[in-house]
Amino acid sequence: MSEFSTPKSKDEDGNVKSGQGKSKTESMKRIDIEKIVVNIGVGKSGEPVERAKHALEELTGKKPAVRGARENVRDFGIHKGEPIGAIVTLRRNDALEFLKRVLESKGNLLKASSFDPYGNISLGIREHIDIPGTRYNPDIGIFGMDVCVSVTRPGYRISRKRNPKKIGKHHRISKQESIGFFKDKFGVEVS
Repeated sequence: MSEFSTPKSKDEDGNVKSGQGKSKTESMKRIDIEKIVVNIGVGKSGEPVERAKHALEELTGKKPAVRGARENVRDFGIHKGEPIGAIVTLRRNDALEFLKRVLESKGNLLKASSFDPYGNISLGIREHIDIPGTRYNPDIGIFGMDVCVSVTRPGYRISRKRNPKKIGKHHRISKQESIGFFKDKFGVEVS
């Protein structure tokens, strides 16, 4: 140790502590919600897509984007590029508030099969009026939707930079870590 460097305090595991009392490794292992994607797939264009857009806007308060068909499906009369769904991406506080409402509509119960190996969750809602704070509107009708929750840690951004790097296997979020995060933060039971 040189005479100009300041001594750094270490915790009982030997990790160097940062100034806030948490160890550096503990703060880098923190799990957060990155984004929530809400999707309504209608299956046909025209007026049903417009109603789905209104339903999403009513639920989230954000303007939805229209998604087109990826390929032609002759049996259903769908052509490539034809709008057949609506989607909204929520981040930060909007995402947390919406997630709390969705989990409440699911009775704070999640299936373990809803988690993927990287800790993300996908779940479905049969009727959008099941979400608390939503009232039935006869002009819109009832829609089911898919809700996908992406989780992240500090340091995940290196995989999206111009010169991307891989995230180390010890830093990736596992299914068990994500289940623990949702149990602690949202009080969810996983079956």
